[in-house]
Amino acid sequence: MLVGEDKPGIGGEPLPGQKLKPKYSVFPAGMGSDAPAWVAFDKQALQILRPLEQTTEHLTYGGFFLALLSLQETMKAELQNQVLSFDAYVEEEVPDKNQELYRIRHCKIYFYLEDDTIQVIEPRVKNSGIVQGTIVRRHRIPLPPPNEDEYYTIHHFNINTEVIFYAQRYKITDCDQFTKNFLRKMGVRLNPPASRPDDPYTKERQKILDSMNPLRPYERIDTLKQFLEHDGHVLRFFCVWDDPESMFHDPRELVLHYYLSDDTIDMKEITPANSGRDAVPLFLRRDKLPKYAPTGLYQPGTITARTVLNVFGNLVGNRGRYILDNRKTGAVHQEFYRDSDLKIGEVINVWGRKILLCDCDEFTKDYYRTKYGIEDFTPVAYKTPPPPKPEKTFPLYTGFGSEEDSLCSCKGLLPKPPQKDFKKFLEKDRSGLESNILRFLAKFVMDSPVDKDRKFIICYFLSDDTISVYEYTQRNSGILGGKFLERGRIKKPGQELFKSEPSEYFKAQDLFVGARVCFHGHNFLLVDADEYTINYMEKHANEFSVADTGFILKKLKDIAEPRSREIRQVFAATDPEHTKVIAYEPFRNLIVSITDGAFSEHEIMTIGRYYGVKEEYETDLHLLLAVAQEQLKKNSFENFGQLSAVFVYNDREKCGVLPYQMCRTICKSFKLPLADDLLEAVLTVFEDDNKQVEYKKFLDGLNWRENQIPAFQTIRLPLKSNSIFKLHV
Repeated sequence: MLVGEDKPGIGGEPLPGQKLKPKYSVFPAGMGSDAPAWVAFDKQALQILRPLEQTTEHLTYGGFFLALLSLQETMKAELQNQVLSFDAYVEEEVPDKNQELYRIRHCKIYFYLEDDTIQVIEPRVKNSGIVQGTIVRRHRIPLPPPNEDEYYTIHHFNINTEVIFYAQRYKITDCDQFTKNFLRKMGVRLNPPASRPDDPYTKERQKILDSMNPLRPYERIDTLKQFLEHDGHVLRFFCVWDDPESMFHDPRELVLHYYLSDDTIDMKEITPANSGRDAVPLFLRRDKLPKYAPTGLYQPGTITARTVLNVFGNLVGNRGRYILDNRKTGAVHQEFYRDSDLKIGEVINVWGRKILLCDCDEFTKDYYRTKYGIEDFTPVAYKTPPPPKPEKTFPLYTGFGSEEDSLCSCKGLLPKPPQKDFKKFLEKDRSGLESNILRFLAKFVMDSPVDKDRKFIICYFLSDDTISVYEYTQRNSGILGGKFLERGRIKKPGQELFKSEPSEYFKAQDLFVGARVCFHGHNFLLVDADEYTINYMEKHANEFSVADTGFILKKLKDIAEPRSREIRQVFAATDPEHTKVIAYEPFRNLIVSITDGAFSEHEIMTIGRYYGVKEEYETDLHLLLAVAQEQLKKNSFENFGQLSAVFVYNDREKCGVLPYQMCRTICKSFKLPLADDLLEAVLTVFEDDNKQVEYKKFLDGLNWRENQIPAFQTIRLPLKSNSIFKLHV
């Protein structure tokens, strides 16, 4: 039986006299872990995040990301430390060339710790004529004979030593700092660095290149920095040119653009309508604008990129000897307009045309304010002020059609219908439970015993400012109730019919409790409003001054401050038990007597609602369930089984309770025929201390098939005038 020389004995123990050779790089004995190299050395850069897990355990997301950003540079440095880097060179013989006998090629040897692979890369040299780059691709390289069955490990590398890769000898001269530290930790004693020889042929060629002097030296003018800093930054000036050759000597308006990226200028003319001039794209194309020389313009050929010198002059016949003038002693330097030359009020010469700079934009002002410290940007007036536009007058209203429609026929040759406020219509139209309709209870203001008891409901539609009036039907009154006034906009009384100004119509601010309005000759007194109207006006107190508590209290303070002693006496007399509450009627009478009618009924009601104490009524569960069952029975709702199954399905914890909002959503999804306020009241009754609803009791109470509740009796609620309000004395 043939057994390999590297095969251990029973249990993995080496045989007597057997010495096993390591196949991969390992830690020295007693150091590190027993993990293989591809586990120990792989992804060393990611180990810096391990201490971060403890420090960022209680940080917020923002703090965690700031910690990661602070370690960004450390991450970049650690990512480069996954390999060992050695500096080496190769000496090659050149037998077929007389200029060089040997060649020195510098290269980099990379040793990857995770799998003991090696890669050799030669940096590219310009115009070398040699294929450079990766000389040896990354893989495990065997040792030279007679040990070709083994591979290079980390222990074969050191400074000032030689390694042989496929019969090619590499001389290692130095390594980077990380490699030195790593080799010291591995127990390797480092040799001193060796000097790296230069290639004699490359050195000789460099001497030749340095000694060459070009006949036409290249002058590098680097404008990349200016372009990168100011690309897209343009200064804009508003200019005027008084053309003396024009027939009417009218000024021509121009716009000058100065491009900070390359110091070029272009100009565009603003051609007014019906000016009689042809519109051209540009008045001056984009280029550097030269300053006008005192002697005039330079002749072609005067300004050149290079200058030459005649060495012999006319000494040798008529033939001269010219050499390149590197000093540019006879060069003509032409000046161009820069940003420092452009200011408001300055006159620039644009190829013989005097252009006056009159104004500039905000970016240009900020630029000059920051760079040059200029603060005065007073524009130059170059245009006569335009004459005032004549006031447009409209003819009187003829009485045919609406005023808006008749006015549109006077604004143009083609009559157009009046434009409605569509945005207001979308915002104030009915949306869900928001009706956006203000309803008031009104009565006639007259002495007739028949009409004084008639009641009306005035509806104001916020979407289009229209008003409709309905009369409340009263039995045995002899008056047929119903629609009293068709919906439409109503003009305020006392306006002239035939006039050119548009008429004024009733707005939402004109309607409040206590207001007197006149609709087409009928005088109404608004005596009350529904709860939605009062809440809407209080919610939009900035639009309705009668519902603005701050405005009313400030107004009341100015009136009642001189009579504060009298007010305290009235409060004390009305509240002998010192409960700090007073009924609404005495409070209202006190405000009326103090203000002498300066406060409307709505303003007094607003103060009362602001300081009011709402009475808590104990809800009768029997009454609520009876009302709810009556509505369910009228609408023939019997799907209690399916409703119960949905409640049980949503009860994931099977505890018999669900949140209030979830129960309300389930009832709405089943289209439970109950009013919103009644449904909310019933759900509130079955709530516990944690705002959880016992849905089983809730369903048993609504099930009129199995748990029918007898008919209920009507209960009278207390009147509005019996409400009480808190006092702040």
